[in-house]
Amino acid sequence: MSTARTTSVLPVTPGKIIAVHLSYSSRAAERGRRPSSPSYFFKPSSSLSASGEVVERPEGTELLAFEGEIALVIGTAARRVTREDAWDHVAWVTASNDWGLYDLRGNDKGSNVRNKGRDGYTPLGPQLIDARSVDPAALRVRTWLNGELVQQGETAGLIFPFAQIVADLSQHLTLEPGDVILTGTPAGASVAKPGDVVEVEVDAPDAAGTLTSGKLTSHVVAGHGGFDPEIGSLPSVDDRQREEAWGSREAAGLPAAAPALSPELRAKLVEAPVAALSQQLRKRGLDNVSIDGVRPTRPGTKLVGVAKTLRFVPNREDLFRSHAGGYNAQKRAFDEVCEGEVIVIEARGEAGSGTLGDVLALRALARRAAGVVTDGGVRDYAAVAGIDLPVFSKGPHPAVLGRRHVPWDTDLTIACGGATVQPGDFIVGDDDGVIVIPPSLAEEVANAALAQEAEDVWIAEQVAAGHPVEGLFPMNAQWREKYDAAKEAGDSNDRET
Repeated sequence: MSTARTTSVLPVTPGKIIAVHLSYSSRAAERGRRPSSPSYFFKPSSSLSASGEVVERPEGTELLAFEGEIALVIGTAARRVTREDAWDHVAWVTASNDWGLYDLRGNDKGSNVRNKGRDGYTPLGPQLIDARSVDPAALRVRTWLNGELVQQGETAGLIFPFAQIVADLSQHLTLEPGDVILTGTPAGASVAKPGDVVEVEVDAPDAAGTLTSGKLTSHVVAGHGGFDPEIGSLPSVDDRQREEAWGSREAAGLPAAAPALSPELRAKLVEAPVAALSQQLRKRGLDNVSIDGVRPTRPGTKLVGVAKTLRFVPNREDLFRSHAGGYNAQKRAFDEVCEGEVIVIEARGEAGSGTLGDVLALRALARRAAGVVTDGGVRDYAAVAGIDLPVFSKGPHPAVLGRRHVPWDTDLTIACGGATVQPGDFIVGDDDGVIVIPPSLAEEVANAALAQEAEDVWIAEQVAAGHPVEGLFPMNAQWREKYDAAKEAGDSNDRET
């Protein structure tokens, strides 16, 4: 298949294509984050194509996503222009589709070079609208997937008006005639498959007459030929990328997100001993929730957080060459961990090498992670122990990762210390060990554990006072009556004070 691209809609080949990450309120709501200022990335001019051309989804990939957008074409050079003057430097408006391959998104580490820079991934047109003839705050962009309307956004709903975007960019670089700015996509962007047809149109519905770009049409086809692991990183996907590419967990066919770990529930889990939580889980039929063989780098550490998983496979030299270099799964996990998450590492119980060291522990601390659990070893053990981050492992080992492991993938169900761990599970650890709590049971289990702990404290007081354990531990009916009376008296005193 020829890679030649037709870009005749533009009078000149642009020197720069600049794309805005988030600009529509609807998209920000969909993503769950609203930026305080615009941010950008570049796309190469070789990614340009025209209406009616094909867009390839490379062999071995699954997440080719479309984003219908309004493109601005610069008419006169802009350097340090004001918001008031910015629109005067825009010559034309047209439709664009900011195609991206989410399989390469993590590997790009935010640059979007391979994800969005492939040939044909920036179609424009088919017609240009004179910027002088439209109100930039009264434009509309719509996207159709196989004839069904899936996106609609009005520029009145922009977080950052076009004039602000042009003025902001001109603070940092000169916008030259022919440069293109892709202004972001509204909610509804999703995934297309080979055989799909995606159309994008920009118009000015309130203008006199019909001012439209016409429908920009892209035909999705399957590409042939994969990626050479000896040259660069390979495509990889996880559930987080699937959710963001499709637009929602439901659209991606993923199970509903687990209940959130609220501050109130977290406080209960911090207070409840792991032994008591384990007992309550066993009463509910869950006896295989202990991550065995791990201990904290610092005695007295309490760990509570939400699982983010990382999987290592046994070292194989060819796979280590293809998967362990560059921005591998291990580095991605520590770079992407969110506040309150625990990185749980499947190392197959292999303690013959480190699975993290002080640099990655510091990165997790900077990301405000709740901690790390690995059923492998830790390098730089003393340094890691000195970092204010809960880390549970099988102990120290001086060897690097490659002695035993290949970092493989993230955010999937793993096995750690004999326990199955899923992303979103609640992880709780103390000097007795680490357990995995299904989020749906966490509130019930925490309340029961705290109630049981109160009983155990009272029982210990009675034993310390000289009473025998027979009938007291566990409590028979008589002792239960005494405990209930003491508890009621204590509650009454609490209410009076």
